[in-house]
Amino acid sequence: MLSSPIVPADKESIARAAALLREGKLVAFPTETVYGLGGDATSDKAVAAIYAAKDRPQFNPLIAHVADVRALDALIEWNENARMLAMQFWPGPLTLVLLRKKDCPVSLLASAGMDTLAVRIPSHPIARQLLAEVGRPIAAPSANQSGKLSPTTPLHVAESLGGKVDMILAGGKSAVGLESTVIDLVSKQPRILRPGGITKEQLEKAIGPVEAAMTDSSAPLSPGMLPSHYAPNLPLRLNAENVAANEALLAFGPDTLIKGGAMRLNLSEKGDLDEAAANLFAMLRQLDQPRFSGIAVMPVPNTGLGVAIIDRLKRASVR
Repeated sequence: MLSSPIVPADKESIARAAALLREGKLVAFPTETVYGLGGDATSDKAVAAIYAAKDRPQFNPLIAHVADVRALDALIEWNENARMLAMQFWPGPLTLVLLRKKDCPVSLLASAGMDTLAVRIPSHPIARQLLAEVGRPIAAPSANQSGKLSPTTPLHVAESLGGKVDMILAGGKSAVGLESTVIDLVSKQPRILRPGGITKEQLEKAIGPVEAAMTDSSAPLSPGMLPSHYAPNLPLRLNAENVAANEALLAFGPDTLIKGGAMRLNLSEKGDLDEAAANLFAMLRQLDQPRFSGIAVMPVPNTGLGVAIIDRLKRASVR
C-alpha cells in the first residue's frame, strides 16, 4: 500500500482537507499534542472509518474537536467546572468529558454508545484553521494504529497508517508530544481519566480537588484508558538501573548514570520534563528495532508532566 500524501499546510491545502472531511474522508492533521486522525464526528460512516483505519476497539471513545467554545453549545451540557476550565485552558491540551445534549449531532459511535462526549479545542493554528473551515466537529484520535506509538510528525503518520488516510497535513513536530489531559466532569467528583499536557496541580488550582480514576479496560469513559496502549513491538523494562549489551536505553537526565547498551537516546539530558514529553514517542519509535532484545527505560520523576510520561510508559510495557 502506498503512503498517504504528505502535504504542507497552507490556505489551499487546508481548504482541500476541509472539503475531504465534509465528504466523509479521513485527514491527518497536526495539533499541539500529537497528530490527529480526523473524520466528520457527525457521520457514523466517517467515525467507523476512523476505527477501521486504526484497528481500534469500538468501546474506546473518541474526542470531538471544534474551533471555538460556541461550537460546543449544540453538543454538550455545560457546568460550572467546565466553564472554568474552558476559560483557563482552551484552546489547549485539555479534553472535557461532559453529558451529550439530547439532540447532539455527534455520532453515538464516537461516544461508544454512552451519554457522555469528550470535547476539546486545540491550540495549534493549523488545527484551528482546519476546524473553522470544516464548520463541524471533527473526531480525531491519534493518527496511528491503535495501541501503537502516537505520531508527533507527519512521517510517523505515513509510517503507521500508510494509505488509510486521504491527506496528511504537515505542520512540523507536535510541541507537547503527549495526548491531552482528559478530565471527567460528569461524576460527582472531577476525575482525571488520562494524564497529559495539563497537570493535576494546574486543574486543582482552577477548580479544587480532582481525583485520578482507576483504569477500567472493560468500558473506558475516555480515550487512552485501555491498560495496554502506546505499545512498541519490543518489551519495555521500566525504572532501569542498568542496561544489557543487547538492549536499547531510553535515558533521562545526565547520560553518565548508566553505561552500555546497544543504542542510547535521552529524553532530556538536562532533566526537563517538557522536553522529555515532546521526545517520548519519537524516541521510542527510533529504539523499537528488532535487532534489540528490549528497551530499558531510566526512571522519570513522578511529578508534573512526568505523571503523564510514566502513564504512557506503563501502558507501553503491558503485554
